[in-house]
Amino acid sequence: MKTTLLLLSFLFTSFLAAQITGNVTDKQGNSLPFVNIYIQDTYTGTTTNGLGYYELNVSEAKKYTLVFQYLGYKQLIKEVTPSTFPYSLDIVLEEESVSLSEVVINATEDPAYEIIRKTIAQHKVNQERIAQFTADFYSRGLWRVSDMPEKILGQDVGDFDGALDSTRTGIIYLSETISEIAYQQPDDFKEKIIASKVSGNDNGFSFNSAQDANFSFYNNTIDISAAIVSPIAVNGLSYYTYKLDGVFYEGDKLINKITVTPRRPKDRTFSGTIYIVEDDWQLYGVELSTTGEAIQVPMIENLFFKQNFTFDENENAWVKISQSIDFAFKFFGVQGDGRFIAVYSDYDFKPNFEKRSFTNEVLSFGLEANKKDSTYWQSSRPIALTSEEFNDYIKKDSIQTLRKSQKYTDSIDAKGNKFSLLDPIMGYSYRDTFNKWSLNYKGPIPNINYNTVQGWNGGVGLNYFKGYNENNTSWLSANVDATYSIAEDRVRFDGGITRSFNQTNRRRISITGGNKVSQYNAAEPISPIINTITSLFFERNYMKVYDLTYARVGYGQEIINGLRVNTSFGYEKRRHLFNNTDYVTLPKDDINYTTNNPLDANAVNNPLLASHETFKSYLSADITFAQKYMSYPDGKYNLGAGKYPRLNLSVENGIGINNSDINFTQLSARLRQRITLRNKGETIYNLKASTFIHGDDILFADYQHFNGNQTRIGTSGNYTNVFNLLPYYEMSTNKSHVEGHIEHDFKGWILGKIPGINQLNFNLVAGAHALSIEGKKPYTELSLGIDNLGIGKYRLLRLDYVRSFYGDQNKGAFVFGLKFLNFIQ
Repeated sequence: MKTTLLLLSFLFTSFLAAQITGNVTDKQGNSLPFVNIYIQDTYTGTTTNGLGYYELNVSEAKKYTLVFQYLGYKQLIKEVTPSTFPYSLDIVLEEESVSLSEVVINATEDPAYEIIRKTIAQHKVNQERIAQFTADFYSRGLWRVSDMPEKILGQDVGDFDGALDSTRTGIIYLSETISEIAYQQPDDFKEKIIASKVSGNDNGFSFNSAQDANFSFYNNTIDISAAIVSPIAVNGLSYYTYKLDGVFYEGDKLINKITVTPRRPKDRTFSGTIYIVEDDWQLYGVELSTTGEAIQVPMIENLFFKQNFTFDENENAWVKISQSIDFAFKFFGVQGDGRFIAVYSDYDFKPNFEKRSFTNEVLSFGLEANKKDSTYWQSSRPIALTSEEFNDYIKKDSIQTLRKSQKYTDSIDAKGNKFSLLDPIMGYSYRDTFNKWSLNYKGPIPNINYNTVQGWNGGVGLNYFKGYNENNTSWLSANVDATYSIAEDRVRFDGGITRSFNQTNRRRISITGGNKVSQYNAAEPISPIINTITSLFFERNYMKVYDLTYARVGYGQEIINGLRVNTSFGYEKRRHLFNNTDYVTLPKDDINYTTNNPLDANAVNNPLLASHETFKSYLSADITFAQKYMSYPDGKYNLGAGKYPRLNLSVENGIGINNSDINFTQLSARLRQRITLRNKGETIYNLKASTFIHGDDILFADYQHFNGNQTRIGTSGNYTNVFNLLPYYEMSTNKSHVEGHIEHDFKGWILGKIPGINQLNFNLVAGAHALSIEGKKPYTELSLGIDNLGIGKYRLLRLDYVRSFYGDQNKGAFVFGLKFLNFIQ
């Protein structure tokens, strides 16, 4: 019944609307998708959908001059005088015949090169031609799956809330937005979403945004995960070859059709066709493609960009009116394709912006933006839905109420909650979707590790989660873990409870406590997995631990945009632990396990920590300067630091309960930033400084420890928080110190230019690391490595050569990076 009503509503609004509708085809009757159609000398228009059908909303019955524009076809101007609506108008476009008859041919160079040089000479002018504007913006995003396995890495995929049919195909994402946007050079931007629609979710909000779709080929690079060089970049001639295919006229404007081809096949470049207006030296249109390999997003097969421009006489500028991005993806057995469409209209190039017209809020939503009915959408969307898209809305909207009902969600949960034979040892999850809670059991097998203090150890755990609103932006989580160590014959329990109140200021309170084995460096520079391997097979027990009994309360929230404060205070009881086993799988005659004393490898009976109790407090301020953010109805989503660094200031206090000698205060500061240098790669730096007040007699557990690495195995995506040749506790200190890391990933800028090597799609990475401690000689490391190693799409490896310098010591070693461990630890 609901499906019937939706269909009737759609038909009813179609006949009521003042619309000019029809199909656009070529002479052979083939539908032409995404043809631009607009009323002459205005920005009122539409675009044909993927099947060549269009609906143009007009104000009244009168004479209109319509312009039909499609790259590769002759522009058609048609006068119509509709008297009744909807008014049907089918159009046949004639393929543009390009010619070289008017081109002066140079025997030594293709004429395209001179056109490109003149366009590049206009680079700055073209960038600044439209310094500010407001406009209406429409976008539609679609992800379609053509093959979806039932399981990925052993985990059930499900049917994506009914999106997949029995053949495991279907639309898994369909969304539309209508927005008002504003722009001012150089980088001020804001968007207000007036209407948002997500197929199958009447409370959903689309994540399509105008800023994400703002790709300008007048910029030197187009940022799509990686920086891709534009064919009309100032250095474009170093990256592309050009060929003039021919010219044609649009009115009195001569349009040059130019094929662009990368000089090197694995460069971060496009290939395809660009159209440049003679004398204006501006873009008329682009049809360009690149690959997932080029942008280094393994799941993407290819991307195809198409942009159309129209001439604005008042601004003497060719203005973008539509854009489509088509893509195909394939990963872990999942295959599919998708498209994002953008339409720009109602430009105003003389807005009266004020000083406060632009703030750090770059996106907001109008009142009830996700509650617009079908009448609104039918009259407002500039691109008609295809039958596939229309049917997807009908299908998912009609079953939405059913899929949200307790009866249905309980039936789906019953499938997922089935208990299997291996669940007691591997883990199990129980979910109650309707009441928004779940219970996860961690089995012992995935958590089994080995160290010389606990021997073989593993544990079980329970985690409870409860959501309190539609999108679970307010929630409660509680967990308890039990760990048993064979060598100690002891069970330890610890756990906690956390309450998060909202997604706006992320106010959060937590209570944690229990007993556990803790590394002296709380950052845990050596993972239990790596320590297990190095201990059993190389007799290198690098992990050094102590016994910690604790109770702690924490609180955090964003005070104002860009300023988040976190604090915690609690009780700790700490004591030394000794080795309890010397088991090794592959014994080494010349190597023995060291003691659990990080300062003395042979101190068998010399405890580093006498049993003691202390009260500790911590306060930090995380400052993100000029932080941009998006305001969604369900919360605030921060976009990070952008062009400014992020600063963290903290103070930690320790007060001995029975021993005031171990009291201390530590003041710390940290500055970090990620800087994109266009097609030349990306630089990350991380600077730290710290000093102690009354820290002369503090315990080793309260020292400042530095993230070293003695395993020669890297486990992080980048090395801006680790010294890869530094022994874990050799430089630990209670003195003032400064630490700095910087790393630059060239993202193919160097290796992509070397014949042969450029076929491998590797990235050259260079880094420098320094540590200066009061009273000690400085320690430094220099590194040079190759990232993006792997086979095919699976590129999660890295190899670096690192050289360290400390006094008269000079050491070198290779570090093999296993970046996937960063995701599974």
